[in-house]
Amino acid sequence: MPSIQNKQFLFISLLLMSIGLADAQEVCFVPLPGPNLDNSLLEGQIQVKSEDSEINQDTFAHFKGKVEIDSSQAKINADQALLNRQTQTLNATGNVSFQDNNITVSSQNVQLNRVTNELLIEQSLYQLNRVQGHGKAEKIAIGENTGINLVESSFTSCPVDNEVWRIQASNIKITPDQSRGVVKHARFYIKDLPVLYLPYFSFPINNQRQSGILYPSIASNSSTGVSVEQPVYWNIAPNYDLTFSPRFMTERGFQLKTEFRYLTEKQTGQVNIEYLPDDLDLDDDTERYFYRFVHSGQIGENWRVNADINGLSDDNYIVDLGSDYFNRADTHLYKTLGVSYFSQSLDVTAQFRDFEVLGDHPDSYRALPEIRLNYLTPIGLGAEFQVNSELAYFESGELENPTATRFHIAPTVRYPFQNQWSEFLAEATILHTRYIQKNIQNLALEKNISRTLGQAKVYGSLAFERPASWFGKDATQTFEPKVQYLYTSFEDQSIIGRYDTTRLFNDFAGLFRGQEFTGLDRISDNNQITVGLTSRFIDKNNQERFKLSLGQIFYLKDNQVVDASKNDDRSALAAELDWQIGSKWYAHTQAQVSTITDKIERSSLSLEYQLTENKIIQINHRYVRDLSSEKINQVGITASWSLAKNWQWVGRWYHDLELNRTVESYTGVQYESCCWNVSFVAQRNLSNRFDNNGAQSTTEFESGFHVYFTSRNLLRDGLFGYRRPYLLN
Repeated sequence: MPSIQNKQFLFISLLLMSIGLADAQEVCFVPLPGPNLDNSLLEGQIQVKSEDSEINQDTFAHFKGKVEIDSSQAKINADQALLNRQTQTLNATGNVSFQDNNITVSSQNVQLNRVTNELLIEQSLYQLNRVQGHGKAEKIAIGENTGINLVESSFTSCPVDNEVWRIQASNIKITPDQSRGVVKHARFYIKDLPVLYLPYFSFPINNQRQSGILYPSIASNSSTGVSVEQPVYWNIAPNYDLTFSPRFMTERGFQLKTEFRYLTEKQTGQVNIEYLPDDLDLDDDTERYFYRFVHSGQIGENWRVNADINGLSDDNYIVDLGSDYFNRADTHLYKTLGVSYFSQSLDVTAQFRDFEVLGDHPDSYRALPEIRLNYLTPIGLGAEFQVNSELAYFESGELENPTATRFHIAPTVRYPFQNQWSEFLAEATILHTRYIQKNIQNLALEKNISRTLGQAKVYGSLAFERPASWFGKDATQTFEPKVQYLYTSFEDQSIIGRYDTTRLFNDFAGLFRGQEFTGLDRISDNNQITVGLTSRFIDKNNQERFKLSLGQIFYLKDNQVVDASKNDDRSALAAELDWQIGSKWYAHTQAQVSTITDKIERSSLSLEYQLTENKIIQINHRYVRDLSSEKINQVGITASWSLAKNWQWVGRWYHDLELNRTVESYTGVQYESCCWNVSFVAQRNLSNRFDNNGAQSTTEFESGFHVYFTSRNLLRDGLFGYRRPYLLN
């Protein structure tokens, strides 16, 4: 058999992948086994078997009855075959089957010219072996020099007995050494109804990325009106590409979105630019834009460089026009540029850190620059010496705000110990910080200030286990107590500005953190003992079925740092629970309860029922007694359910119990089969739009409808995407 057959039929299978219809093949498609080519034939050799044969030494060989023609690359079965020795042609007729590793063809007549390496198959049915795809062809001609030519052929990836769609073409030609095939007079059918005609188009025929038109996106909502986005992909080079996405919105106008990607041996990155020259929904001729630059690369063996720079024209850009990278609830867009060095004992990071602040939020300080150095080395007898240091300059977008240069160094001597059943850590640290503050007129701040604190920490934990029973089944129960003592000395810090510091919330893990603030501008004085306990039930398969953690901090002395002051002599009791209830129910909850007032300060609950992978119901609730002087009390239900074969429904509803209103409602239906899929999604949620003063609306809602022609995870879409609550190992 000619070697070109194997290569050219592979081109047909790649046609399927190029139009994106093979995404569902892992679920829907069982590949044909392909021929058994385990023989000792060399390339060009043919072995023929039959029930009867007539052979003339010089002119012909005629084979009849269950004819099998084998080569090193393909197999032909037929009722009879005639080999003309003078013309070196082979003609197989009657119930002909041609097979190689990539395709199976059924026909009544196959002709092979061994001189020109040309193969002709007439009135054939073909099916691809490696991917989902089959069709008919009046003629398939294959030549080593001319390539492959399909005349009056069809193609579909749907099952044979349910061809929802198909492509009919007068001619499909694939030429050797070309990266694209050519289709002439193509008609696209839904069932037997023609819906699209293309006199000419080309398609990629190898696994290299090719330029072309991608799937469109169609949506409708109260903000943009009807929106149609058509991405166009340009494969500039093997390591560069560009996607243009023209988008027309009936309420907003014409927008252009671009995405440029690059990849080198040591660098990778992406540039996005979106531009709307004139927003029709706004009174004046307002141009709107968004840009994003992300880069990660290696410089030498130990050096890394990274960038994450984002910006937009106005606060409402994401709310009005949407974003592939940010959520409408986001309040900051990062702008960072940094370089870092890593070695076994030393790492150094230098970066410029800024923010694009959305809405009427306190203006964030930017660090221009921020340099951090961390060093760790053993010093003998199991002890370690560690140094954490930082140098940063802070300034704000508001000219009247103070600026500061901050230097911090924290040498630490520590002794860690760990084995299978215990852990111990003792460490002593000196925390020295120096500030040079400017623009502090009429503020209770000092220009030059130094702060030196001492800190000591001792931490220990044990792990006990015993045989136990878990709902009548053998299991192992663990008992894991942990205790930490923390002491930090006091200095007055009220004369230091707050540049990158906010208060942290405590969950169970946060009880052992030892710091109540982000950043370094406030370091709370501590004299406290933290006690925690975790218990687990582990089944005979070493899987956790249940985990409960409880912890609390006991303050031996009142805080003198004003920002860290407390009214009680102990923290809220922090609790976390993970429970696999049977084989289908999962629960996760965490809470912080004041043991003085017996009131819940913060809590969250997720309860999930999962019958199968496609049948899920989840109930969520979250509560915060005081978050920036507001109470958060919200409940949500998320469900995904298989309605019928290939049909999936997803719904989500979140309600604010405090304000008695629905925050988000979301529902979608998706049809997904071996050969096509479509999704319909309707959604209504808070718009979160900013007014001219930067205040965010809490009363306006936005409704929308979307149609997707590509496979999507509807369960994770929307404002509140699905998250599995089960956190056990």
